[in-house]
Amino acid sequence: MIDDDGYFGENIAADYDDSAADMFRPGVVDPAVDLLADLAGDGPALELGIGTGRIALPLSGRGVPVHGIDLSRAMVERLRAKPGGEAIDVTIGDFATTRVAGEFSLAYLVFNTIANLTTQDAQVDCFRNAAAHLRPGGCFVVEVGVPDLRRLPPGQNAVPFHISDTRWAFDTYDVATQAMSSNYVTITDGRAEHWSIPFRYVWPAELDLMARLAGLRLRDRWEDWTREPFTSESGKHVSVWEKPADRPAD
Repeated sequence: MIDDDGYFGENIAADYDDSAADMFRPGVVDPAVDLLADLAGDGPALELGIGTGRIALPLSGRGVPVHGIDLSRAMVERLRAKPGGEAIDVTIGDFATTRVAGEFSLAYLVFNTIANLTTQDAQVDCFRNAAAHLRPGGCFVVEVGVPDLRRLPPGQNAVPFHISDTRWAFDTYDVATQAMSSNYVTITDGRAEHWSIPFRYVWPAELDLMARLAGLRLRDRWEDWTREPFTSESGKHVSVWEKPADRPAD
Protein backbone atom coordinates (compact mmCIF):
# COMPACT_ATOMS: atom_id res chain seq x y z
CA MET A 1 0.00 0.00 0.00
CA ILE A 2 1.34 3.45 -0.91
CA ASP A 3 0.94 6.48 1.36
CA ASP A 4 2.75 9.79 1.98
CA ASP A 5 5.92 7.76 2.61
CA GLY A 6 5.65 6.03 -0.75
CA TYR A 7 6.07 2.27 -0.62
CA PHE A 8 8.23 2.42 2.52
CA GLY A 9 5.77 3.51 5.19
CA GLU A 10 5.77 2.68 8.88
CA ASN A 11 4.69 -0.93 8.33
CA ILE A 12 7.78 -1.55 6.17
CA ALA A 13 10.22 0.71 8.02
CA ALA A 14 9.47 -0.95 11.35
CA ASP A 15 11.37 -4.13 10.45
CA TYR A 16 13.20 -3.09 7.27
CA ASP A 17 16.69 -3.59 8.72
CA ASP A 18 15.80 -7.08 9.93
CA SER A 19 14.15 -8.09 6.65
CA ALA A 20 17.21 -6.89 4.69
CA ALA A 21 19.75 -8.17 7.23
CA ASP A 22 21.93 -9.81 4.58
CA MET A 23 22.51 -6.39 2.98
CA PHE A 24 23.79 -5.00 6.30
CA ARG A 25 26.60 -7.55 6.64
CA PRO A 26 30.12 -6.02 6.67
CA GLY A 27 31.04 -8.13 3.65
CA VAL A 28 28.32 -6.36 1.68
CA VAL A 29 28.58 -2.85 3.13
CA ASP A 30 32.35 -2.40 3.42
CA PRO A 31 33.25 -2.79 -0.29
CA ALA A 32 30.50 -0.31 -1.23
CA VAL A 33 31.70 2.22 1.32
CA ASP A 34 35.33 1.73 0.22
CA LEU A 35 34.51 2.52 -3.39
CA LEU A 36 32.18 5.43 -2.60
CA ALA A 37 34.68 7.01 -0.21
CA ASP A 38 37.35 6.75 -2.88
CA LEU A 39 35.11 8.46 -5.45
CA ALA A 40 34.00 11.18 -3.02
CA GLY A 41 37.58 12.17 -2.26
CA ASP A 42 37.59 15.36 -0.21
CA GLY A 43 34.08 16.38 -1.22
CA PRO A 44 30.59 15.78 0.14
CA ALA A 45 28.28 12.99 -1.06
CA LEU A 46 24.56 12.96 -1.83
CA GLU A 47 22.61 9.73 -1.32
CA LEU A 48 19.37 9.46 -3.26
CA GLY A 49 17.01 7.19 -1.33
CA ILE A 50 19.02 7.23 1.89
CA GLY A 51 16.58 5.01 3.79
CA THR A 52 17.70 3.87 7.24
CA GLY A 53 21.34 4.75 6.58
CA ARG A 54 22.82 1.37 5.65
CA ILE A 55 25.48 3.04 3.48
CA ALA A 56 25.30 6.68 4.62
CA LEU A 57 26.23 6.00 8.24
CA PRO A 58 29.48 4.09 7.62
CA LEU A 59 30.38 6.46 4.78
CA SER A 60 29.90 9.41 7.13
CA GLY A 61 32.02 7.52 9.66
CA ARG A 62 34.85 7.57 7.11
CA GLY A 63 34.79 11.37 7.24
CA VAL A 64 32.70 11.93 4.09
CA PRO A 65 29.95 14.52 4.71
CA VAL A 66 26.69 12.92 3.53
CA HIS A 67 23.37 14.57 2.70
CA GLY A 68 20.37 12.39 1.91
CA ILE A 69 17.09 12.69 0.07
CA ASP A 70 14.23 10.30 0.81
CA LEU A 71 10.45 10.33 0.52
CA SER A 72 9.87 8.12 3.56
CA ARG A 73 9.82 9.90 6.90
CA ALA A 74 9.39 6.51 8.57
CA MET A 75 12.66 5.21 7.13
CA VAL A 76 14.52 8.43 7.94
CA GLU A 77 13.32 8.30 11.55
CA ARG A 78 15.19 4.98 11.87
CA LEU A 79 18.32 6.59 10.44
CA ARG A 80 18.16 9.50 12.85
CA ALA A 81 17.75 7.16 15.83
CA LYS A 82 21.02 5.35 15.07
CA PRO A 83 24.45 6.39 16.41
CA GLY A 84 25.83 9.05 14.06
CA GLY A 85 22.46 9.69 12.48
CA GLU A 86 22.34 13.23 13.84
CA ALA A 87 25.40 14.11 11.71
CA ILE A 88 23.58 13.41 8.44
CA ASP A 89 21.30 16.04 6.94
CA VAL A 90 18.25 14.60 5.19
CA THR A 91 15.74 16.34 2.95
CA ILE A 92 12.32 14.73 2.64
CA GLY A 93 11.19 14.52 -0.97
CA ASP A 94 11.20 12.65 -4.25
CA PHE A 95 14.85 11.99 -5.07
CA ALA A 96 14.14 12.26 -8.80
CA THR A 97 13.32 15.96 -8.54
CA THR A 98 14.13 17.34 -5.07
CA ARG A 99 17.01 19.82 -5.02
CA VAL A 100 19.24 20.63 -2.07
CA ALA A 101 21.78 23.38 -1.63
CA GLY A 102 25.42 22.94 -2.47
CA GLU A 103 27.61 21.00 -4.88
CA PHE A 104 28.70 17.41 -4.38
CA SER A 105 31.66 15.38 -5.56
CA LEU A 106 29.52 12.23 -5.48
CA ALA A 107 25.85 11.28 -5.85
CA TYR A 108 24.79 7.67 -5.53
CA LEU A 109 21.87 5.24 -5.66
CA VAL A 110 22.30 1.72 -4.26
CA PHE A 111 20.43 -1.59 -3.90
CA ASN A 112 18.19 -1.26 -7.00
CA THR A 113 16.70 2.03 -5.80
CA ILE A 114 16.72 3.55 -9.32
CA ALA A 115 14.06 0.96 -10.17
CA ASN A 116 11.76 2.36 -7.47
CA LEU A 117 11.11 5.09 -10.05
CA THR A 118 8.48 3.30 -12.10
CA THR A 119 8.53 5.36 -15.31
CA GLN A 120 11.27 6.09 -17.79
CA ASP A 121 10.60 9.82 -17.42
CA ALA A 122 11.19 9.64 -13.67
CA GLN A 123 14.45 7.76 -14.17
CA VAL A 124 15.60 10.37 -16.70
CA ASP A 125 14.66 13.11 -14.24
CA CYS A 126 16.75 11.37 -11.59
CA PHE A 127 19.85 11.44 -13.76
CA ARG A 128 19.29 15.12 -14.50
CA ASN A 129 18.79 15.81 -10.81
CA ALA A 130 21.96 13.98 -9.85
CA ALA A 131 23.94 15.81 -12.54
CA ALA A 132 22.61 19.17 -11.36
CA HIS A 133 23.96 18.48 -7.87
CA LEU A 134 27.43 17.43 -9.03
CA ARG A 135 30.39 19.70 -9.27
CA PRO A 136 32.46 19.41 -12.47
CA GLY A 137 34.43 16.18 -12.29
CA GLY A 138 31.92 14.67 -9.85
CA CYS A 139 30.48 11.17 -10.23
CA PHE A 140 27.04 9.57 -10.14
CA VAL A 141 27.02 5.91 -9.04
CA VAL A 142 24.16 3.43 -9.49
CA GLU A 143 23.97 -0.15 -8.22
CA VAL A 144 21.17 -2.10 -9.90
CA GLY A 145 20.36 -5.59 -11.04
CA VAL A 146 20.42 -6.75 -14.64
CA PRO A 147 16.88 -7.76 -15.70
CA ASP A 148 16.60 -11.51 -15.18
CA LEU A 149 14.53 -12.19 -18.28
CA ARG A 150 16.59 -15.19 -19.39
CA ARG A 151 14.88 -17.16 -16.62
CA LEU A 152 11.44 -16.58 -18.15
CA PRO A 153 10.28 -19.43 -20.41
CA PRO A 154 7.58 -18.63 -22.97
CA GLY A 155 4.27 -17.86 -21.31
CA GLN A 156 5.70 -17.30 -17.82
CA ASN A 157 5.99 -13.93 -16.11
CA ALA A 158 7.16 -14.85 -12.59
CA VAL A 159 10.61 -15.73 -11.22
CA PRO A 160 10.91 -17.01 -7.61
CA PHE A 161 13.94 -15.92 -5.62
CA HIS A 162 13.16 -17.25 -2.13
CA ILE A 163 11.18 -20.29 -1.03
CA SER A 164 10.99 -21.59 2.53
CA ASP A 165 8.40 -22.98 4.93
CA THR A 166 7.45 -19.50 6.13
CA ARG A 167 8.39 -17.12 3.32
CA TRP A 168 7.97 -17.02 -0.45
CA ALA A 169 9.27 -14.27 -2.69
CA PHE A 170 9.03 -13.83 -6.44
CA ASP A 171 9.38 -11.17 -9.13
CA THR A 172 6.84 -10.63 -11.90
CA TYR A 173 7.72 -9.03 -15.22
CA ASP A 174 5.84 -7.30 -18.04
CA VAL A 175 8.30 -7.36 -20.91
CA ALA A 176 6.15 -5.01 -23.01
CA THR A 177 6.36 -2.14 -20.51
CA GLN A 178 9.46 -2.99 -18.39
CA ALA A 179 7.19 -2.97 -15.35
CA MET A 180 7.98 -5.50 -12.66
CA SER A 181 7.13 -6.11 -9.03
CA SER A 182 8.70 -7.94 -6.13
CA ASN A 183 6.20 -9.91 -4.10
CA TYR A 184 6.61 -11.34 -0.62
CA VAL A 185 4.36 -13.81 1.20
CA THR A 186 5.13 -14.46 4.87
CA ILE A 187 3.45 -17.05 7.07
CA THR A 188 3.20 -16.10 10.75
CA ASP A 189 1.20 -18.22 13.18
CA GLY A 190 -0.63 -19.80 10.28
CA ARG A 191 -1.61 -16.44 8.81
CA ALA A 192 -0.33 -15.28 5.40
CA GLU A 193 0.68 -11.67 4.77
CA HIS A 194 1.47 -10.33 1.31
CA TRP A 195 3.55 -7.29 0.38
CA SER A 196 4.29 -6.12 -3.16
CA ILE A 197 6.41 -3.25 -4.42
CA PRO A 198 6.53 -2.07 -8.05
CA PHE A 199 9.69 -1.36 -10.02
CA ARG A 200 10.72 -0.47 -13.54
CA TYR A 201 13.61 -2.60 -14.71
CA VAL A 202 16.20 -0.86 -16.83
CA TRP A 203 19.07 -2.03 -19.01
CA PRO A 204 22.67 -0.77 -18.70
CA ALA A 205 22.59 0.72 -22.21
CA GLU A 206 19.37 2.56 -21.37
CA LEU A 207 20.99 4.02 -18.26
CA ASP A 208 23.95 5.17 -20.36
CA LEU A 209 21.58 7.06 -22.65
CA MET A 210 19.88 8.67 -19.64
CA ALA A 211 23.32 9.75 -18.46
CA ARG A 212 24.12 11.29 -21.83
CA LEU A 213 20.86 13.24 -21.75
CA ALA A 214 21.96 14.60 -18.37
CA GLY A 215 25.40 15.59 -19.64
CA LEU A 216 27.25 12.71 -17.98
CA ARG A 217 29.58 10.14 -19.50
CA LEU A 218 30.28 6.56 -18.51
CA ARG A 219 33.54 6.20 -16.62
CA ASP A 220 33.40 2.66 -15.22
CA ARG A 221 31.08 -0.32 -14.98
CA TRP A 222 31.79 -3.30 -12.73
CA GLU A 223 29.88 -6.40 -11.68
CA ASP A 224 30.01 -5.39 -8.02
CA TRP A 225 31.60 -3.08 -5.48
CA THR A 226 34.87 -5.04 -5.54
CA ARG A 227 35.36 -3.89 -9.16
CA GLU A 228 35.07 -7.33 -10.70
CA PRO A 229 34.59 -7.07 -14.50
CA PHE A 230 31.03 -6.72 -15.78
CA THR A 231 30.18 -9.56 -18.18
CA SER A 232 27.19 -11.05 -19.97
CA GLU A 233 26.73 -13.35 -16.96
CA SER A 234 26.67 -10.58 -14.35
CA GLY A 235 23.48 -10.38 -12.31
CA LYS A 236 23.95 -6.73 -11.41
CA HIS A 237 26.27 -3.82 -12.07
CA VAL A 238 27.82 -0.84 -10.33
CA SER A 239 28.15 1.95 -12.87
CA VAL A 240 29.93 5.28 -12.57
CA TRP A 241 29.12 8.28 -14.75
CA GLU A 242 31.18 11.43 -14.58
CA LYS A 243 30.27 15.07 -15.06
CA PRO A 244 32.93 16.48 -17.39
CA ALA A 245 35.28 18.87 -15.66
CA ASP A 246 34.75 21.43 -18.41
CA ARG A 247 30.95 21.38 -17.98
CA PRO A 248 29.61 24.34 -15.99
CA ALA A 249 27.42 23.66 -12.98
CA ASP A 250 23.66 23.83 -13.64
